[in-house]
Amino acid sequence: MSAADEILDIVDENDRVTGQARRGDAYARGLRHRCVFVRARDARGRVFVHRRTPTKLVFPSLYDMFVGGVVGAGESYDDAALREAEEELGVRGLARPEFLFKFLYDDGGGRTWWSAVYEVRVSSRVAPQVEEVAWWAFLEEAEVERRLSEWEWVPDGVAAYARLRAWRGEGA
Repeated sequence: MSAADEILDIVDENDRVTGQARRGDAYARGLRHRCVFVRARDARGRVFVHRRTPTKLVFPSLYDMFVGGVVGAGESYDDAALREAEEELGVRGLARPEFLFKFLYDDGGGRTWWSAVYEVRVSSRVAPQVEEVAWWAFLEEAEVERRLSEWEWVPDGVAAYARLRAWRGEGA
C-alpha cells in the first residue's frame, strides 16, 4: 500500500472523528486529519534535524526538527508517535514519547490538521529511513535557532516549534 492509500480519520475543529478518507484524498481535498510531531534528542540533548526526501507527499525536500506523520484511522496519538519515531529514526524499543500538548494547525490555504507534540530521548544509534530522510544530524539548540532563518523548513514544524517554545515559557 502506498502512503497515499493509507486510511486516515477525518476530524472536525474539536478533533472529533467525522469520517475516513485515503491520505491522498485528504490532502487533495483539504480534509482535517491528525498528525504527530516528535522532537527527538540524543543523550547529549541535541535535536534530531533532517531534510525530507523529494518524494514526500507534503513539504518535499524541506527541513524539519520533528519526526512524525499522520495518525492512521483508529490509531491513538500516543501509538502513532511511537510508531513514527521508531520508523523515521530507524530504531526499535524506543521509550514511549512524552506527550506535551496538542494544537490545530491551519495554514489558511487548505492544509489543516490536529497536531500532537511529543518529546523523546534516543539512546541508541539512529538509522533514518532513506525513503523519508535525505539528510540528518543531531544539532545543538543554538544551531537549530541559527538555521531557522537560513534553511527552508516545513511550515507545520515551525508552527509546532513556536508553540513548544511558548509552552515552555521561552517566547516565540
